[in-house]
Amino acid sequence: MSRDIGIDLGTANVLIHLKGRGIVLNEPAVVAVDSQSQDVIAVGREAYEMIGRTPPSIQVIHPLKGGVIDDYDMTEAMLMLFLEKMNSRSWFSKPNILICAPSNISEIERTSLVEAAERAGGGRIYIEEEPKVAGIGAGIDILDPSGSMVIDIGGGTSDIAVISSGEIISSESIKMAGDQFDDAITQYFKDNFQLLIGERSAEQIKISLASALPLEDDMVETHDLKGRDLVTGLPKSINVNSNHIYEAIKDQIIIIARAAKRILEDTPPEVAADIIEKGIILTGGGAMIFQMDTYLTEYLKVSVLKAEQPMNCVAIGTGLMLEMITNGKLERTNPTRQQKFVKFLKRLKRRLIG
Repeated sequence: MSRDIGIDLGTANVLIHLKGRGIVLNEPAVVAVDSQSQDVIAVGREAYEMIGRTPPSIQVIHPLKGGVIDDYDMTEAMLMLFLEKMNSRSWFSKPNILICAPSNISEIERTSLVEAAERAGGGRIYIEEEPKVAGIGAGIDILDPSGSMVIDIGGGTSDIAVISSGEIISSESIKMAGDQFDDAITQYFKDNFQLLIGERSAEQIKISLASALPLEDDMVETHDLKGRDLVTGLPKSINVNSNHIYEAIKDQIIIIARAAKRILEDTPPEVAADIIEKGIILTGGGAMIFQMDTYLTEYLKVSVLKAEQPMNCVAIGTGLMLEMITNGKLERTNPTRQQKFVKFLKRLKRRLIG
């Protein structure tokens, strides 16, 4: 009997779900490499801790940016090293692997992920669409003919989709999500406080203080933020609060809300009625921002419900979807035939060139 592995290949984090054990790996999608040889020094959490602290001889790379693969070689290396942590090569039979990749993935990138998973010991490899998988992980019955809507705010993209009878009816993927929130926070403190902060500091202050709506004084939380004074060049610490972070990211949040509104406006009336009755499911790391569900509910005039485990929905969904595929509840094209054809074309190309 083959084991099943589900992989949430996110811009910010990689999560791996193992059948029977749940989520067994959750690490940052970061790789540290030797600047000259390009040899991988560290991946995941170990590499993340190096951000902003490395000598010139070491580069810290985010292989996925803006919801797409930015560095093919490093993405492949990272994926293989994470899978090797599972010791998948030693299993009696090759595992089925379902990878939930960025929405804008190209066919070439899709093929490269399949090949990397094969080299790490995978058998049948499937690549799936993120909002559908997130919906399954949040408890949506995607095979139900009545419509459901998912807003997944990830690290590099926000994916919004309406799903019915196992298929996506309408969807939109925008490059406005956690990474862009971090950039906006960095710019806000540069412009308003002449304070330069690092990538990790921006992310941590977002996690600690971010709110999608302005807060009353008695609800405001504060935090010390450290960086470099752009005027003096010296280290500097300031006290910031939740409303500072709201001001920093409010323009980014409304872009996501407008995209969700466009999808609702394009949804057939019967399906829209289903969504009004059920509500919209909110998943991804962005769902953790305080009052994000409240803000979207007010903007869309439809109830928006934060999933029980918003950051784990995609990883949980990969495991559930693989089970549906192997049990025959969800049909997918035989990947083996596709993989063989791709390999045939590559051999033919090498023969023609050589």
